[in-house]
Amino acid sequence: MDPSAGAHYSARTAEEVFRDFRGRRAGMIKALTTDVEKFYQLCDPEKENLCLYGYPNETWEVTLPAEEVPPEIPEPALGINFARDGMDEKDWLALVAVHSDSWLLAVAFYFAARFGFDKEARRRLFNMINNLPTIFEVVTGVAKKQTKEKGPNSTSKSNKPSSKMPSRPESHSKATKVAAPPKDDDDESGEEYEEEEERDNTLCGSCGTNDGKDEFWICCDNCERWYHGKCVKITPARAEHIKHYKCPDCTNKRARA
Repeated sequence: MDPSAGAHYSARTAEEVFRDFRGRRAGMIKALTTDVEKFYQLCDPEKENLCLYGYPNETWEVTLPAEEVPPEIPEPALGINFARDGMDEKDWLALVAVHSDSWLLAVAFYFAARFGFDKEARRRLFNMINNLPTIFEVVTGVAKKQTKEKGPNSTSKSNKPSSKMPSRPESHSKATKVAAPPKDDDDESGEEYEEEEERDNTLCGSCGTNDGKDEFWICCDNCERWYHGKCVKITPARAEHIKHYKCPDCTNKRARA
């Protein structure tokens, strides 16, 4: 059972709930990837209904569901162990991953409701969550495939050397996004339009918005997420002297380790 469930939960903002989500997600990804052999052995079909829990401190546990009804927070899928031997292992892990994604969203928006988030806070929370690959995408390799397909002209991360420049690598003008492509070069213009749309969907890893498209942004060289310079207190002048930038989350994670 979730060790944080019975205690007073302190998160009150979308950013705090997102950190809780990210910690639980990291733990569950470990269970289904790096710790998969241990996870497989723990999911013995001979045992009772088992659940996979992810915890805010990035750990995981396979155990019985909470006994109290209703539970303190939403419960993950029951009986993941029963299907283990009746399916191909990859398909079984993918199924567990899908249910894990559903549970994480349920927990996050349970907290959103419990703490009275308004429409803007819920939108900000969803945007931050949606900026991360799902557990299913990580487990099945879809996330890596999507990263490769973005190519060198995408805003993401293969374009890291440009992240220290005073503005984002490409223009984020709304006028460019909605402009109709020239009739004599439909294919090339269509690709540019898609790239512009993808850039407009880039969200700040701190505030979870894509506001200030023409402002200075910086990319973390460790987690490869984009941030408003003002959100992480990095100016264009300071960025010029940073060879390897680490965002506050990556810096704090290393300090804890």
